[in-house]
Amino acid sequence: MKKSYLFATLMCSLTCLLVTGCKKKNNGVWDDNQSMGNYKRGSSLNFWGEGGDLAQENSFPGPTSENFIPLKDEDLQSAFADGAIPQPKHSPGEPGSGLPGLDHFRAPMGDQENVFRTVYFNTDDHILRGAEYMSTLNNIASYLKSHPNIYIFVSGNCDERGPEAYNLALGTRRANYVRTLLVQKGVDSNRIHTISYGKERPFDMGHNSEAWSKNRRAEFKIYERQ
Repeated sequence: MKKSYLFATLMCSLTCLLVTGCKKKNNGVWDDNQSMGNYKRGSSLNFWGEGGDLAQENSFPGPTSENFIPLKDEDLQSAFADGAIPQPKHSPGEPGSGLPGLDHFRAPMGDQENVFRTVYFNTDDHILRGAEYMSTLNNIASYLKSHPNIYIFVSGNCDERGPEAYNLALGTRRANYVRTLLVQKGVDSNRIHTISYGKERPFDMGHNSEAWSKNRRAEFKIYERQ
């Protein structure tokens, strides 16, 4: 009888310890489902780093209320078109492509600079906003259709905020969106290649809104096949 009583007492004590221990664990251990919340709440684990303009920006990835424009129906149609238009069968530099590698593509020069203008995006957005950018793409499409020996690379770029993998994906969406629009305007899809640099190639090295607005862009490099 004494043994049964001691065993029951021991089991009860162990149960209490386990319950107490679990409670402490829940309060003290990072919950993966709330990791972004911990970044936003913690002063030393701020998602942007410590201090400066970065720490004062809204949490990211995700839209900022002042810069983000919600998707519309036509935006969604364009987004679906990204996947509907296949990439060229061969990348430049690969056997069968008939083209050299990316390092042989060059920045536009002379009159081409006025055609292949850089286009810019809003924060956390891959849709071009503004009539001037549509005009730029119209000019690029017209030029490419009248110069069938020219091939282009479209590079998608992002500002420095957010994780590297997120920005690589966003840069891909930006480059593919531009490519899709050019194909829809009649340019041969096999003459347009894309690449994403994410946040690795900033145009402006500053750490503020003005610099970021210059880094959220799509740029063009060209190759003229003789």
